[in-house]
Amino acid sequence: MNSYILDIQNLSKQYPSGHKALNDVSLQVERGKILALLGPNGAGKTTLISIVCGLVKPGPGSIQVDGLDVIRDYREVRKKIGLVPQELSVSMFETVWDTVTLSRGMFGKPADPVYLESLLRELSLWDKRKSKIMTLSGGMKRRVLIAKALSHQPDILFLDEPTAGVDVELRRDMWGLIRRLRDNGVTIILTTHYIEEAEEMADRIGVINKGELILVEEKNTLMTRLGSKNLILELAEPIQQIPEALAPYGLTLSKDGAQLVYTYDSHAGHEISVLLRALQEQGIEYRDLHTRQSSLEDIFVNLVAEGV
Repeated sequence: MNSYILDIQNLSKQYPSGHKALNDVSLQVERGKILALLGPNGAGKTTLISIVCGLVKPGPGSIQVDGLDVIRDYREVRKKIGLVPQELSVSMFETVWDTVTLSRGMFGKPADPVYLESLLRELSLWDKRKSKIMTLSGGMKRRVLIAKALSHQPDILFLDEPTAGVDVELRRDMWGLIRRLRDNGVTIILTTHYIEEAEEMADRIGVINKGELILVEEKNTLMTRLGSKNLILELAEPIQQIPEALAPYGLTLSKDGAQLVYTYDSHAGHEISVLLRALQEQGIEYRDLHTRQSSLEDIFVNLVAEGV
């Protein structure tokens, strides 16, 4: 069995308008992992998902899902995929139960009311199973989209901005559900504007900008490699300027002169003791010090700005 459930090679997409949405994108996703795709609006995230799911015709390149070609083996591929789109794509006049039952049947799966009941209970929708979708709140409608996408028990689930416009409590519930799906072997690819969502849940992070995949890396590796730490020194007495002898450390001084900030990577701990000794030699005393680790948001903003 191929360890990659999704294998995209050299995929490009240009629309008739001339807009190049994707440029030579290659991406491999391992089974049972959560990949978060980050990128600004118009970066190409939704186009990429739509092509894999068969909603948009691909350009040059190749795409395989579980070893199957998305064009040649379209029907088999589609059975393996669940998609939760950004926009509501359900009939407002159907009940929740009818929606998930119909969706399962459309993928050729036999009726399984026991599974569908457990799915609706998992999504806190069981009590709403007889309700028409038009009567539900926005958050509940979002849950129905997820139930619909999971009704045929797909191997890979695409979530396009799954928590956009939902409250914090519902977002946390969805994070829990996504983790449980991953633990049960479902591969999950999500796009999100919420950096904390990716930082909280993803195993790997992909950054896409202007149709190009800038990088794909293990989250922890990415944060170690590109993340930086700030050592913040609260000075005992304010200083007017940083002494020339401390210039090699690239320190920044706060406007009130009461705080020095030293930026370093996670492997440079030994340099701190050298810095503190240099401060002492310059007669600069500090009353407190603490560190701040870069967040994934800091890293993402820097990557997009630099076009790494």
